[in-house]
Parts: sequence; structure tokens; C-alpha cells
Amino acid sequence: MYQGLNNMRVGIISILQESNTFIQGQTNLKDFQNDILSEGDSIREKFQNSHHEIGGFFKGLEKQGIEAVPLLVARALPYGIINADCWNHLMSRLDKVLEISGELDGVLAAPHGATVAQNHADADGFWLGKLRMVMGKKPIVATADPHGNLSARQSDSVDALLSYRTNPHLDQFDRGLEAAELIGAILNKKVIPTKTTIYLPFAVNIFCQNSSEYPLGPYLNLVESVRNKPKVLAVSVFLGFPYADVPQMGAAVCVITDNDPDLALKYANQLSQAWLERKNEFNPKLRTVAESVTGMINLPSPICALDMGDNVGGGSPGDSTILVHELNIQKVFPFFAVIADPEVVTEAEKIGVGNNGGFQVGAKHDRFHGEPLVLNAKVVFLGDGKFTESNPTHGGFTQFDQGKTAILQTVEGNTIMVTSRRMVPFSLNQLLSFGIDPKQYKVLVVKGVHAPLAAYKRVCESIVRVDTPGVTSASLKRLPYQNRRIPMFPFEEIGC
Repeated sequence: MYQGLNNMRVGIISILQESNTFIQGQTNLKDFQNDILSEGDSIREKFQNSHHEIGGFFKGLEKQGIEAVPLLVARALPYGIINADCWNHLMSRLDKVLEISGELDGVLAAPHGATVAQNHADADGFWLGKLRMVMGKKPIVATADPHGNLSARQSDSVDALLSYRTNPHLDQFDRGLEAAELIGAILNKKVIPTKTTIYLPFAVNIFCQNSSEYPLGPYLNLVESVRNKPKVLAVSVFLGFPYADVPQMGAAVCVITDNDPDLALKYANQLSQAWLERKNEFNPKLRTVAESVTGMINLPSPICALDMGDNVGGGSPGDSTILVHELNIQKVFPFFAVIADPEVVTEAEKIGVGNNGGFQVGAKHDRFHGEPLVLNAKVVFLGDGKFTESNPTHGGFTQFDQGKTAILQTVEGNTIMVTSRRMVPFSLNQLLSFGIDPKQYKVLVVKGVHAPLAAYKRVCESIVRVDTPGVTSASLKRLPYQNRRIPMFPFEEIGC
């Protein structure tokens, strides 16, 4: 335990939402209320023993004898930008909790880094800047998702910034613990953080963002070698979130040293240069949907077929049928898929369990994600769609609610789970809790890119990432950018 910290009070604040600017819908207050919108002790109840970085905040402060003061946590599932009324409400709540918090010696903050509000393109920079104005020179240490689009305002508003190191994100608790230990060291005057952040004109293709695979894995090994050097307190790598069309979109590197700004600049330049020299490795040639499905025919099963264009964790509608249609065309059976379609759930309830009916499933949100799947199927399950997860998964989620759920079975043996709410595929219990045995299927259609692998790798013999169209398309040139920086690789050539 650090000495002299027993009377210290450190606030905990988090606002988390990954905002996809290409989707038609917006995120509203109800979306936060349906996920998490908590103040005070209810935050402790939700997060103290969680795998989330907030759980790490609590544990790290407790170990040092620092009083944790939970103030505000707001989280909503990735979707469209936050509408102005909702954002203003969140900021009013932030102002209020800061006003009544009493004297704070520092703050641990958990922004996402890719939050966009209707009235603030750099929403994370806005609320972190507000926090800096309130705290003055007192320390603010933040964790962040490496899929954040780091801005100068975000970086300048905090003393230190620690991004997750893994994708899938399995180290959130560890980063929260690290952040708590760092703020303790700052308060105890053990260290003086000095920071350099470099913003790269480089959009990293989502296909290449698995931290344990080529090409990101070897680059992160280089990052780790710098992280272990003397006087280095933290190194954060931001892969960026290409589905937010904002000026700060892109990659970034942040190096924090102990009272040595020249060293921070040196290492940040080294890591940035090394990444830009490898930029072509992060711009892969992707197969078409048809080619990907053809390639599945002789692969060992079950196959985890990752529907990259309808990545719910990236804000997509979760109702794309493009990959499922191709599986039907090529008769790659049996397959399992989850599609968000509340209308079909209502129809299934009317038909009842054990009965057959005609359905038009999916592609209701827009036509970027295919045409409805027309099928005759038996309703084999109806339920509330709630399930839990006890093991660490991407995002630190433990409680899941996909709303009322219907499971449909086709004559070919294919299974479609239809949900009332979009659901991130971060837990295998989304299947197991409802009696679905993943090993009975040739293909499991999973609406994600890397995050689901923390759950699905243990049951799948093969992994195929499929370049489907959609608002989370891996082929970035499909997306109608208007606000990104120019030049930016891979849209334009840049020098190293």
C-alpha cells in the first residue's frame, strides 16, 4: 500500500458508446437505460467484482487504501450517433455528480474513444475536457478502447491514458487495475507522467486488428519492448474506429514516461514510424462473399463465419441476411444464425411453439444489409432472451438481454435465432442457454470480426472472416466518408 493515501478520494466516471455514423438510426436515452445508466453505490454493486476496467479501478484503489467515489457510469450498445437531447442529459448528470461529489483528489475515467454525439463530433473529448476544467491540475488517469479515435482534446485532458492491449478485449480489468495503481503513484508523488501522442493519417483495416494474429501481433511485440524500457509508464496504441466519419478518425500512438518528455517523444516517433512502414500489411485483399462461402465447403466444422459488414459490436443493425442468402445458394448446411427482427418474434408468438409458419426475416433496417430471408419454418422456442456469462469475454459483459426471442427451424436443418434487440455475440451462452448445440452445425454465422472469438474459438474448428457489405464493411472504400482527414491511407497514398 502506498503511504499517506488513506485519506485520498478518487472519483470513477465512465461514458461508453461506440458510435457508427453511417447507420441511419441514433442512440437515445432509452438505449443507455436498457444497458447501464448508474450513479453512486449502484455502480459499485454492478462493477466491483466485474471483469470490466471499472472492476479494476475498485480493486486497485482498495489495495492502496484510497477511497473510491463512484460518480457516473453510462453505457449503451454500439449504434448510431447519440442524439443531442440524450447527450445533453448525460452532460447534465455529469455536472451534477461532480458538483455533489465533495473534494476529489483525482479521477479514474473510462471513455470509449469513439463516441459521437449529434452536437459534439468529439464527444469523449468534450466530456473529458469538462472533467479537466473541474479538476484543475489534479490527476486524471483514463482507460480507453483501442478502437477509439483519439483526439488531441482527449489526450490533452488526461494525465495518462491506457488503452486495452488485447483484441478481443480480455484485459480490461488489468488495465483498470494498472490505471488505479498509476494514479496512486501520481498522488504519492512517486512519478510525474509526461506524455507524447502522435496521430497517424492511417485507417487500420478491421480485418487486421486481432492482437494475436499477423500483422498486428508482431507490431504489438515491438510496442511491448518499448513498454518494458526504463522510465516508461505506459504505451497505448489506438487502432481507430473507421465507422465514425469524424476528423479524428484513425490510428494513434501515446507514450507516457516518468518526468522525461524527450524520451516520450523519442519512443512515440519510433513506434509511429515503424507502424507506417508496415502500413501495406494492414490493407489486405479480401475475398468476395461467394468466394468465402465456397471456401467453407471443405473446411472442418463447426465454422465460425464472421459477418464483418454486420458487426453488432461496431454499431450495425444485426439484421443482415447477405451471408445467410449465400449459404442457402451454395447449400452449405446446416447453419445457425442470429438475426435481430422484433416483427418476426411477434409473428412467431402468434403462431406458437411447435407450429409452422411463413416468415420474412431480417433486412428491415435498410437495404445496405440485403433482402429479407423468406422461409417456412417451425417455431421451436419462445422466451425472454436473457442469459449470463461468468467467464471474461470481450467488453467485460456478464449480463445479456436480447429481448423476446424466437428460434426457428427450417426443413434443411438450419436454425435462425430471431431476437427483439440487437445482441453482441460475446458469449457462447447465447446458444447454450437456449439449448443450441454449436457442434451440430456446419456454419455458425457470427455478427462480428474479432471480439466473438473469445467465446467461439473453443467450439469452432475453422474461422472465416467474410467481407459482407454493410455499415461495418471491412472494405472501407465502400463507405461514404465526408469528414475524414485527407490524405489518409489506404484511401490516398502517404509517405512513411
